[in-house]
Amino acid sequence: MNSLVLRDSLRNERAKALSLENELNEKREQLKMQIGKLNTLNNQAEEGMVQLRKKYETAVQHRNDRGVQLVEREEEVCIFYEKFNIQETMIRNGNVSVQAMEEEIRFLKMQSSEEQRQINLGRKNKPNIRNLHNEMATLQIQLSQCQDRMRELEKQLEDPDKPGRVRLLQGKDPNPTELRTMIEKLEIRLAEKEEQLLERDLVFEQSSRLTDRVNNKVNVGKDDSLVLAKKVNNYQSRIKDVTRKMMSLVSELAMKQADAMKLQQQSKQMYNDLEQCYVRMEQGEAPNEEIALEWEKSLRSDDQQRVQAAEKAMVEQEEQQYQIAGGSTTTAEPRPNAYIPDDESELPIPRPYGSLAPFKPTEPGSSMRHIRKPVLRPIEI
Repeated sequence: MNSLVLRDSLRNERAKALSLENELNEKREQLKMQIGKLNTLNNQAEEGMVQLRKKYETAVQHRNDRGVQLVEREEEVCIFYEKFNIQETMIRNGNVSVQAMEEEIRFLKMQSSEEQRQINLGRKNKPNIRNLHNEMATLQIQLSQCQDRMRELEKQLEDPDKPGRVRLLQGKDPNPTELRTMIEKLEIRLAEKEEQLLERDLVFEQSSRLTDRVNNKVNVGKDDSLVLAKKVNNYQSRIKDVTRKMMSLVSELAMKQADAMKLQQQSKQMYNDLEQCYVRMEQGEAPNEEIALEWEKSLRSDDQQRVQAAEKAMVEQEEQQYQIAGGSTTTAEPRPNAYIPDDESELPIPRPYGSLAPFKPTEPGSSMRHIRKPVLRPIEI
């Protein structure tokens, strides 16, 4: 009897040792899986760090390129500013020259108006030659008439038969000397008038020549002013285009500078994060919180998978319990027909109930809701 008890106890210990060994094996496998996952995560972290280094190097290269481009853009902006200043100087010089031309044109107009006024004044003061010729012809006719009258009077005077042939005139007849003096005065006056007429003709010709020259200068000045106005308009349009382009370049440069500063800050932040990852890995911690969260998430997902696998196995086991011989299934709940003894001296082997199986009442149906619950009466002793 003692040998049987000893054998059963040894079997129980052996079974417990086997179950403990299986648990330890399972734990070892789990630890191996966790070590593999940690190695995988470590490799992923190293790959991430390598990628971060590559990104950092790329960011540094981009920063250097952006710096070179920034210097080039600054040089271009300086060149544009120099061109802009040169064009402003050219525009100022053009405006000054245009103002000078306008002043010259105004002066020439004033001079032309003065010359025109002098011409008109000369024309007003100039005697009318045609009237003088007509007057001369009239005087010649009157002279011929007077000569004819004088001949008739001489004939009448020579006729002694006519008593009224003589009519004495009042006054004094000038002598030949006085007549010569009067003739000389008249000739001098006529010469003066002819000289004045010649002077006025010369002044008229000179003023006409000057007015023609002034008109030519005014026409040439108009053409030059039109050409200068066109050039000024072209320069102004070009300046507006260059200013617009410069403003667009300045805005693009500001955007590029902002992008470069942002990338520089990102590279510094990534470099600091990388150093912190190295420090935390040396301390035996996760590289960063994100990776720790991912690790916890992966652990939770593994636990959920194990729970789901266990639930699935339990469901499959329960489904196997509902299977009957022949491959058919049943929805009836299985009733236990054996039990495992709780005595430590016996082996944990299922034993059939036999005729003393426990009673398992059926679940109450839906009609039980119409039946009142019994009122429990107190027990009187």
